[in-house]
Amino acid sequence: PGQPPAPLAIASQSGGCGVAGGRMTDTRRRVKVYTLNEDRQWDDRGTGHVSSCYVERLKGMSLLVRAESDGSLLLESKINPNTAYQKQQDTLIVWSEAENYDLALSFQEKAGCDEIWEKICQVQGKDPSVDITQDLVDESEEERFDDMSSPGLELPSCELSRLEEIAELVASSLPSPLRREKLALALENEGYIKKLLEIFHVCEDLENIEGLHHLYEIIKGIFLLNRTALFEVMFSEECIMDVIGCLEYDPSLSQSRKHREFLTKTAKFKEVIPISDPELKQKIHQTYRVQYIQDMVLPTPSVFEENMLSTLHSFIFFNKVEIVGMLQEDEKFLTDLFAQLTDEATDEEKRQELVNFLKEFCAFSQTLQPQNRDAFFKTLSNMGILPALEVILGMDDAQVRSAATDIFSYLVEYNPSMVREFVMQEAQQNDDDILLINLIIEHMICDTDPELGGAVLLMGLLRTLVDPENMLATANKTEKTEFLGFFYKHCMHVLTAPLLANTTEDKPSKDDFQTAQLLALILELLTFCVEHHTYHIKNYIINKDILRRVLVLMASKHAFLALCALRFKRKIIGLKDEFYNRYIMKSFLFEPVVKAFLNNGSRYNLMNSAIIEMFEFIRVEDIKSLTAHVIENYWKALEDVDYVQTFKGLKLRFEQQRERQDNPKLDSMRSILRNHRYRRDARTLEDEEEMWFNTDEDDMEDGEAVVPPSDKTKNDEDIMDPISKFMERKKLKESEEKEVLLKTNLSGRQSPSFKLSFSSGTKSNLTSQSSASNLPGSPGSPGSPGSPGSPGSVSKSTSQMAAITTKGGLVGLVDYPDDDEEDDEEEDKEETLPLSKKAKLESS
Repeated sequence: PGQPPAPLAIASQSGGCGVAGGRMTDTRRRVKVYTLNEDRQWDDRGTGHVSSCYVERLKGMSLLVRAESDGSLLLESKINPNTAYQKQQDTLIVWSEAENYDLALSFQEKAGCDEIWEKICQVQGKDPSVDITQDLVDESEEERFDDMSSPGLELPSCELSRLEEIAELVASSLPSPLRREKLALALENEGYIKKLLEIFHVCEDLENIEGLHHLYEIIKGIFLLNRTALFEVMFSEECIMDVIGCLEYDPSLSQSRKHREFLTKTAKFKEVIPISDPELKQKIHQTYRVQYIQDMVLPTPSVFEENMLSTLHSFIFFNKVEIVGMLQEDEKFLTDLFAQLTDEATDEEKRQELVNFLKEFCAFSQTLQPQNRDAFFKTLSNMGILPALEVILGMDDAQVRSAATDIFSYLVEYNPSMVREFVMQEAQQNDDDILLINLIIEHMICDTDPELGGAVLLMGLLRTLVDPENMLATANKTEKTEFLGFFYKHCMHVLTAPLLANTTEDKPSKDDFQTAQLLALILELLTFCVEHHTYHIKNYIINKDILRRVLVLMASKHAFLALCALRFKRKIIGLKDEFYNRYIMKSFLFEPVVKAFLNNGSRYNLMNSAIIEMFEFIRVEDIKSLTAHVIENYWKALEDVDYVQTFKGLKLRFEQQRERQDNPKLDSMRSILRNHRYRRDARTLEDEEEMWFNTDEDDMEDGEAVVPPSDKTKNDEDIMDPISKFMERKKLKESEEKEVLLKTNLSGRQSPSFKLSFSSGTKSNLTSQSSASNLPGSPGSPGSPGSPGSPGSVSKSTSQMAAITTKGGLVGLVDYPDDDEEDDEEEDKEETLPLSKKAKLESS
């Protein structure tokens, strides 16, 4: 008896409260306290430890949360027997303290949540196995007896003096599902709602504010009964405005709202095309008013009331379905609508109303079931909605065009194939300038919004239209082939026009934020095309020299645009397509990337990481042509970058590649020894060599093998041609370029002010310096193994190339068959041994 309780013992019904000893280390009871704000968002009120105990001041068992930081009281809430508590997701308890004050406890552990939930259920006399305490029909024995003896609920007589009693009856019935049901039946059977609305007129005439406040509570409670039969009475033509009138007198507001005044005087019903059906007209009025009640009149429902208004949502939903169906069946109405839309004589204000109606009509269609929506859009298509949109989009009115764009988005999202079929058909009759897709592209390009909100939407629609994933393929034709052929012939030049116009020089001609945003959007779509359109986009990029123009944007002052340009190139390289690779090498399209890398200086940012990742991809995937190109032309600029091993790894790949190319005999011997068999046939020897290449390197793909010796001369000549041109240009600025290179700091990264100009032959300068001055045994010197006539050398026409591209000219000239056998035993040393031999030769 004299011992103190354990340090973390939770006091129960003994009257104690909290955690003994004051140390809050029990994670089971660790919680976050949340309250719901006016915007229906949960605000975090702090983290602490929860306990349950009897609080004298509140006269009952209560939940207390003390902050773990300073022990202050975050929450003190009495467990009320009638409060509806809800357990969610095993670690959350939610309840409503007052009409618009909701609370939640989020537990760190399920065990703690279960403990507190049991305590709440114990106080309320509920079974802890349920998740919502109020849903349990657990009335007292007296209530059960009453329910059995009287089948219905007795309502007080509908009189002004008994409004308070009626309001209390409605409020007390809401927590119990059984009592709600009985109250709803009583209200239906006795025509009670109409009697209440008669009293409402009396109260307004007498200016009886107390009575009006009671009527507000009663009508709001009837809404929460969630009964379609009651809604049909309340939303009838004769009752709905009085119901809205009752809801104007919210007791929590100091002044009543003027909802009826707004609906009768401010909100105007416009019949853009006269509606002859009175039932349809009444349905439109009713739907607008009920939507207004839901959105503007009723207070924001609490967490527990949201489900109570589900029937109200359904009422609006089915009304909209009926309206769409009735309009769809009225052929005269739709014919007149489209005729006036496309008629040049229609004035601008009228046309704007027509377009807005059509937009709302399409928005309503989103509530339809799939089969009904099919019929809806088929009807609109037959009526000529796409030609009508084409006419509207060609007009000057910005508001009309904006609404037309929204309608177009509904059509594209619903059925892109329908839109594609239409534009391909119209291309046979109309000029490119007035094609629907080109009009959409022009609106995207000409978006005046500084944030380009409209352009982003339109770009998304274009992406949907050119996405092969949603294109159909039948036995007779393939939509992908037909549509992409059409798109690249008639539309792609319109999409790329801003890009081409802005990249005529070596830096963007316009580099303001809005232009940069637009070009980034265009690049995003082009990148998508590279990934999904294969040969269509490949032909376009190579024929129009698109990649070179895109890389001009690497010089933009906007980092996001430069990164978009880099991402475009990275997507191309990721395809590992030799057509693209040859195009990149021929045009020296790594130059803008290396420039951007050097100009980025020593900053460790996304640009730095993205560029290194591109070169790392080339190294890991062993793209031989690009590896050779990068090392031959840009090694001097990149060799001192040692904080990553990417560039040194590329150089190693390059040297191994050259060693194999220049020593086919050595490679053949290696492959023969590895397979423990000799072959005499020259062709089979080459096959074996190819196999050796393919199995020796990591992750090699088909089509990336090194060019066999018979083709070497031809390839060297192909590469030599652009380099020789750069060599000639280099002579003009040779002294200037040397000064620039001497300023390169030892870290391999230039300061931000450093500019490395590749435009006047620096590529050749870099290469010749790296091979001639940086290494011992310079190629081309007397007696050098790389000079003509020595083993492994190439023909005279390519001797200059060999001088530029061969490191030191010492590439495995001595054959060590014994070492080769050791290589077979120790494969992990296979690549390093020839290099060590070379080092010995160089040192001697």
